[in-house]
Amino acid sequence: MAHSITPSMAPASRKIIHVDCDCFYAAVEMRDDPSLRGRPVAVGGDPHRRGVIATCNYPARQFGVHSAMASSQALRRCPELVIVPPNFDKYRKVSAQIHDIFRRYTSLIEPLSLDEAFLDVSASEQFNNSATRIAQALRQDVRQEVGITVSAGVAPNKFLAKVASDWRKPDGLFVVPPAQVEEFVAALPVNKISGVGRVTGERMAGLNLKTCGDLQQLSRLELGQHFGSFGERLYHLCRGEDSRPIQTGRRRKSVSVERTYDKDQLTLTDWLRELEGLIEKLKERFAKLDQHYLISGLTAKVKYQDFVSMSCDKAGNDLDAAHFEALFRQLWERREGPARLLGIGARLRDLKAPQQPDLFPEERDKALHSQRNRM
Repeated sequence: MAHSITPSMAPASRKIIHVDCDCFYAAVEMRDDPSLRGRPVAVGGDPHRRGVIATCNYPARQFGVHSAMASSQALRRCPELVIVPPNFDKYRKVSAQIHDIFRRYTSLIEPLSLDEAFLDVSASEQFNNSATRIAQALRQDVRQEVGITVSAGVAPNKFLAKVASDWRKPDGLFVVPPAQVEEFVAALPVNKISGVGRVTGERMAGLNLKTCGDLQQLSRLELGQHFGSFGERLYHLCRGEDSRPIQTGRRRKSVSVERTYDKDQLTLTDWLRELEGLIEKLKERFAKLDQHYLISGLTAKVKYQDFVSMSCDKAGNDLDAAHFEALFRQLWERREGPARLLGIGARLRDLKAPQQPDLFPEERDKALHSQRNRM
């Protein structure tokens, strides 16, 4: 059943659907193994080998288990937790099946990962151009044909559609009609804005900014003074404005992860201790990408106690810990000091991007398969 705020007459606008599979990896595993249903389930690494949780189902979340948590810690919180090793080849096949369903309704699809996508149905003639009915139909198709559930949000732009898809999770549909955007956004908590993490959220709390309506009371200049370059984006998002188009040919140039700490990481030993968790999260994100991406280089980043940031990079085609350890050591040699944020990433080469004809396609394919196997 679809939920929405009260609709009313509104000017013509875009119709964007954001679709997000519910605990995707775990849902696929429960579909394929009925004995897992009703039990707390996580997909992740071996707890005896310092593995990390990639995702978990809702029964597991009730125990405080979440993604990026160490598998051993997850088991302490939930002794009955069943941890299933990931099978990304299977998840990619399921994702392709879901995207085939999307294409029944529109060709304007922007994949964000294996389990998430934006759809522009503004010009769709199906269901009399009702985005709500299209969202209902594709959700039903996925449930019946794939055997898992997806949540969807319908709105005039990507920002609001993504917020809406999370509103009735799991297995929900939420609609933000154009005429009600102003009312909806005014009451929206600031932590629903993409880019507002813990640190920015704390800064907003210190300014007594709790909702987008509160942010609207600040001028562009004031937002810039408080939040730097992010202030301009905040000015538009807190008003529900987002003109970003659907990028059907979206190509990634990099993939990265970072973490901001409650307590500064004081020494190089502290930095290196954090590497394992960061690498596991980076591997998870890389595995979610289409298989036509190759790693072409590695990066590391640190933000110090005084908010000064530094980064460095090196050649490399795998996510081996030794590479990132060398980068962290290089950063430490440049400047020693407590870190409030650490991050790592990989530059990507897109094999589908227009490029000079490959004289040795067999060697390219071998390199691609070899790199994926190492992951």
